[in-house]
Amino acid sequence: MTPTEALLVDDPLWLIIVKVVVIFVFLMVMTLFMIWMERRVVGRMQQRPGPNRVGPFGLLQSLADGLKLAFKEDIMPAMADRWVYILAPIISAITAFTAFSVIPLGGEVSIFGEHTVLQITDLPVGVLVVLACSSLGVYGIVLSGWASGSPYPLLGSLRSAAQVISYEIALGMSIVAVVLYSGSLSTADIVAAQSRQWWFVFLLFPSFAVFCVSMVGETNRAPFDLPEAESELVGGFHTEYSSLKFALFFLAEYVNMVTVSAMATTLFLGGWHAPWPLAGSALDRGWWGPLWFIGKLLAFLFVFVWLRGTLPRMRYDQFMALGWKVLVPGSLVWIVLVFAARALRGSAVTPGEILVVGGFLLVILLVVAFLLPQRQPVERTHKVTTAGSDYPLPPLDLVVPPSPPRRAAVGAGLSGTAVSGNGAPPPRQEDGHGTT
Repeated sequence: MTPTEALLVDDPLWLIIVKVVVIFVFLMVMTLFMIWMERRVVGRMQQRPGPNRVGPFGLLQSLADGLKLAFKEDIMPAMADRWVYILAPIISAITAFTAFSVIPLGGEVSIFGEHTVLQITDLPVGVLVVLACSSLGVYGIVLSGWASGSPYPLLGSLRSAAQVISYEIALGMSIVAVVLYSGSLSTADIVAAQSRQWWFVFLLFPSFAVFCVSMVGETNRAPFDLPEAESELVGGFHTEYSSLKFALFFLAEYVNMVTVSAMATTLFLGGWHAPWPLAGSALDRGWWGPLWFIGKLLAFLFVFVWLRGTLPRMRYDQFMALGWKVLVPGSLVWIVLVFAARALRGSAVTPGEILVVGGFLLVILLVVAFLLPQRQPVERTHKVTTAGSDYPLPPLDLVVPPSPPRRAAVGAGLSGTAVSGNGAPPPRQEDGHGTT
């Protein structure tokens, strides 16, 4: 049993409840703060102020929008499957909150005389818990589209599920190198391993790059927000949702952003440890840990907003090709290099030299694969037929449908006037006394 597990086992019930409540409140506050920060930062990029009326600097605007959304009319489609329709957003929200339970926010502290660690639980397979919660969140997406009773949300849910599953593979493969170097799947052990050596962002930079790209695709954020593309007629899998149910989907998206950012901080940026000049000092223990952790977390969240304000949305085939043809093969090559470096430990060639050279070549390969133009599909066109001139003629097999018959012009202005079968008035007839 590790020291972290030993401390967590002795936690009394009241301390566990306090930790759960604090994490829940932290994620709710981070969601409100993220919405406000996103609107302010994107507004600044677009030379507009953003929210600045409700509260100081507009800080209470997110709270006001959330309360307004909760009291909106809750409309359920007539063809919806009632219980599955209600259960889908709950699944998405619960899995998003559960994934944060294995993230260490700090080291050993004392809370009301009880020595504990700033973490709800530490499991030997903590990294797999995060991936499992992400996989279960797909059920909420698929069930929401199926239970809505409409074809458009169903298509949006299938596309979103394909996106999440595809990038989850690359996300999981990027963690393999971290697990090999730390020797554990426990999040606390991974943070402790980075305190004894360089942060993994320097040793395993290709894994860090793949993880960052994959976590943006995993959370359906711009430029990968294809399931909720504003250019389409509908909003994706939650088109038929309103009021509090839609708010749960909205909450799950932002909580997932916070969770994957916290995971990236834990795996690659040393977790709650201070940066290099202050590592091992008095500022690298106790209650300083959550401050360093939140600072790194906010840096990742700012990158999310930065990407949304600068990059255009990718086409869906380009997006899937990036995941399956670039990130997954690149991760496989990188894992082989890491295995080779671990196997050659103690030989004349140091593992660091292998990783530096291999990582440099892999980054070049990924950049070249990303910048290469993709072959466009050749559109099939009809053969143009010319008849002794350069003027193009339509294809010979073109069938022009007959025009529908015109409606009889019967109106107030034509009352008493007979109308012929082809829509025109009958011709005038003359007798001996004139026309009739």
